[in-house]
Amino acid sequence: MKPGDHPEFFRSSAPDGRSRESTIRVDRYGHWFHDDEPVEHARMLAALPTWIARHPDDGRWILSNGYDWCYVTIEATGYFVIGLDVCGDVAKVRLSDGTEEALALHSLSIDDDDVVRCAVKAGACEARFTRLAQLALSPWLCDSEPLGLELGGIRYPIRDPIRDAMR
Repeated sequence: MKPGDHPEFFRSSAPDGRSRESTIRVDRYGHWFHDDEPVEHARMLAALPTWIARHPDDGRWILSNGYDWCYVTIEATGYFVIGLDVCGDVAKVRLSDGTEEALALHSLSIDDDDVVRCAVKAGACEARFTRLAQLALSPWLCDSEPLGLELGGIRYPIRDPIRDAMR
């Protein structure tokens, strides 16, 4: 059991002379930065997405490895869809934190950058599709308006709040 498994862990103050605030951030494309410099260390890039969480009291984004934690700046979303696996009428997404889950087909939407998003983590968060993951959707896209995905003979519309407001 790690200290982070106990709720009081997130209420502990920072070590003397330190702050829980950090200069770590994730941009809207999933790129990591520290002090505005790109994070380039391969193992750190692999670990950081697995540490993303929400603070249990204030809901802010944090990084927690179970032994320490800090606040982090997330520009768009903490999770990114990095892969898509479709078998029959079941679609699964592979997320940037190394997890896999069923694609919440009814949650599909397009953001203001024309990037597809979906609900993840039992609807608690959103994930933004990377370019490759978005391209992987193409065999199931419907050409008709409104834009949608067809899977297992069922059409799932992809909500587009900007275009919907213009109609």
